[in-house]
Amino acid sequence: MSGSGTESDSESAGAFEGGGGPLQTAVWRLRSRGCWTDAAALLEARSGAAAALQRAALLVERCLFTEQGWPEAEEALRSAEALAGDDDERGGAACERGHLAYASTVLGVRDRADEARSALGRAAALLHPHSANRPLLDFRRGLIAEHLSDSPQSARAAYRRAHAGATTHHKPLLLSFTWRHLAGLALREGELAEARHGFAESLRIREELGYLVGTAPALAALADAEPEPEATRLRAEASRLFHLLDGVPTWLASQLSPPAAAV
Repeated sequence: MSGSGTESDSESAGAFEGGGGPLQTAVWRLRSRGCWTDAAALLEARSGAAAALQRAALLVERCLFTEQGWPEAEEALRSAEALAGDDDERGGAACERGHLAYASTVLGVRDRADEARSALGRAAALLHPHSANRPLLDFRRGLIAEHLSDSPQSARAAYRRAHAGATTHHKPLLLSFTWRHLAGLALREGELAEARHGFAESLRIREELGYLVGTAPALAALADAEPEPEATRLRAEASRLFHLLDGVPTWLASQLSPPAAAV
């Protein structure tokens, strides 16, 4: 699981994590339980670029977790792009455009790697270095480097920038993603203690936030770095949550399947 590159990755980190009044609280509660369509519907009556971008981000995340809803995400993204009125809004829309193209590529729907790189490059040119949206962009550029360009060193540098930015801008959900992906790189290099720490921090944050839809992947990732019998216990808990959410995220199924018996 730790090296799948799919979770977003949302898997997915997003710029909205609850707060901001009753509407945002309701959106977060739905999103955190994998009800992206319902969460996006709450925003339909809101006008302006910010609501349009948030709605697009929700539907892009749904694609990443369910491998469905691509036309709806494209339509919402086009609306967000059309409404963007300044560089930060245009940069945010370009970041979501790149993330959708990345999701399509990494999930094997359609190869849009060039589009993903181009869109994130455009976002980098538009977003101010101190923009609150910059850490999410850095994280997504790390995903491109790790999973589309096979450049773990570049990915680590991008994840570390994202981690520092998420700390500065108080984005705990994004921190859960940066912890997880830095831990994945550590595991890839055999640094088990560092990997366990990062995966455990990611899981802790998600449980504290109530990010239920992201908790099963975090449990499965930590299991990859733990010895038995703890690894089996963590995978069993991940499997329980996975089935509770009706098989979301879809790509986690292969990670939770028991190994085939030796012949």
